[in-house]
Amino acid sequence: MASSMGARNSDGKLEFTLEVPFPSQREASIAVQSLFPDREPRKGGITKTISVSANRLSVKWTAEEARILRVSVGSFLDHLALVMETMDAFGRTVQQ
Repeated sequence: MASSMGARNSDGKLEFTLEVPFPSQREASIAVQSLFPDREPRKGGITKTISVSANRLSVKWTAEEARILRVSVGSFLDHLALVMETMDAFGRTVQQ
């Protein structure tokens, strides 16, 4: 089950953090490699960091406006759903 948290930081910017568990570290790594090339189209107002620790994919957004944050998170979740559906369609990965 994924967990999330949103709040304002000390600079008054909005922060949103999402953690998604995967069955294995390999699947989490595949997901981050699939999602990492998608940079934010807007050059300012938002930052996104993606990392993997063990079998958890973690994403943290920091934004100046709620609208920008909402669009970025929504787009990411759409891409994440596609990645997860693709992994399900092709079956579990073989450990190397």
